[in-house]
Amino acid sequence: MSEYKATTEATLASRAIGAIIFSIFGSVWLALWNQRAFQGSLLLYVLIAVVGLGLLGVALSRFQLIKAFHEAESKLPHKQAAMRRFHWINAAQWAAILVISNVLINVGMPAWVTPVAMLIIGLHFLPLAKVFANPSHLVVGTVLSVFAIGYPFLFSGGPADPYGCFDAGLILLTNALWNVSFGWNPQSKQRLASVAEFNLPH
Repeated sequence: MSEYKATTEATLASRAIGAIIFSIFGSVWLALWNQRAFQGSLLLYVLIAVVGLGLLGVALSRFQLIKAFHEAESKLPHKQAAMRRFHWINAAQWAAILVISNVLINVGMPAWVTPVAMLIIGLHFLPLAKVFANPSHLVVGTVLSVFAIGYPFLFSGGPADPYGCFDAGLILLTNALWNVSFGWNPQSKQRLASVAEFNLPH
């Protein structure tokens, strides 16, 4: 397998995995919006589930096409190093959210937990763009971070405005849609299905 081909398939693998994650967490943000804005409308929960599960299903089908390549590539030293960096970044993200959220609650500013958590999540995507060679992480991280900083001062409900959650979910689901759409042409699908051709460079 040529270096270009391996790079292309590694990029598609990153996009498929990213779409899986974005479709799940995008749906969670929308569910939070529904709970806060409409006291958990059953109809909206169903619509969110349809959209989220639909995107998740497409992302999983994309991942199945690239699964053999991804499993072989994950054994390479540089990929193992990338996963270690990912785990450290992810752990730092959740630790920061936990600590800062507790501080905000204890100082009487619980409404700011949502935008601060959103900002931390957005920022954690920035180094992941390089770790996984996925430029879409840079885009979604930047958009989510800027939105988290701005919406508490622009929306009528301030940091507690439920439409902050709505827009965060929309940002993530849009990115999931992009990840399962861009680069997945019929030729790539046919090539990825031919797993017998995989010959990863060392």
